[in-house]
Amino acid sequence: MAPTVPLPALALVALVALVAPGLGVAPGCDRPAHHWCSSPETAVACQVESRCPNLPHPAAAPVELSLYFESLCPACREFLVMKLFPTWLLLPSEMLNITLVPYGNAQERNVSGKWDFQCQHGPEECLGNMIEACLMHEAKDFDTYFPVIFCLESGSSITKNLEAVCPLPPPSCPAVGTSLSLIPHRGATPECPVCPLSWQCLQIHAPELDRGRIAACVQGDTGMALMHRNAQLTEALDPPHQFVPWIVINGKHTDELQAQAEASLLGLVCSLYQGEKPEACGGSKAPKTLLGCR
Repeated sequence: MAPTVPLPALALVALVALVAPGLGVAPGCDRPAHHWCSSPETAVACQVESRCPNLPHPAAAPVELSLYFESLCPACREFLVMKLFPTWLLLPSEMLNITLVPYGNAQERNVSGKWDFQCQHGPEECLGNMIEACLMHEAKDFDTYFPVIFCLESGSSITKNLEAVCPLPPPSCPAVGTSLSLIPHRGATPECPVCPLSWQCLQIHAPELDRGRIAACVQGDTGMALMHRNAQLTEALDPPHQFVPWIVINGKHTDELQAQAEASLLGLVCSLYQGEKPEACGGSKAPKTLLGCR
């Protein structure tokens, strides 16, 4: 006589059929069916992840973007100001991680134990690169220094009259005294001084930073060491950079990724991110393609 199957066991089999039709019980699943979706670990063990839509998902890795650029390159400035900064503003911080390397097509040489730099757009560009490198070094926090760099790259000059002290004008002075005037010192008088653009940007976006420390970095050995490090990072690129801006996405540079980033950076980041997409990823228009500095 064939053994009889207890009614409770039949009920459990029926419950399994109702909850997860077509699924067999995985060998590592030792939990009852109504607990299969109780945790991500249990769902994995019971091989039912696709049937547990309300489970919390592990955070997706951010898209890593490294921008190799130089401070006075028109194409670099356009990419940073018109594409990179707006994309950063639109996306949550956990979605995009940006590294800035101001050096570009510069050349370095060791002269009597000290580093000497020659930049594509002249000494002013070398100074601009160093200002931005020192700003990043002193600020540490990307959310602090990126708006300042955006402001610097948006103006007509990054480097004019880099003084360590720039007093705020009295309240009676015209607003140009603290505005982002594209012409440094426009409208300045002894009674109403106008700060150089670099200090205006600092006062507006990161007033807590010590301008004296940044100036000391630019004028001292720390700035030279930072530029040497940026030279090493740039020279270590694989493949070697051919122009700037040179864009590396998730550790890779290809012609296709470069073109996609220049055409629609927001769309590229949204397509690469594996986590839940924010509203900003609903669509993006493709701006014109950039030309690089060679």
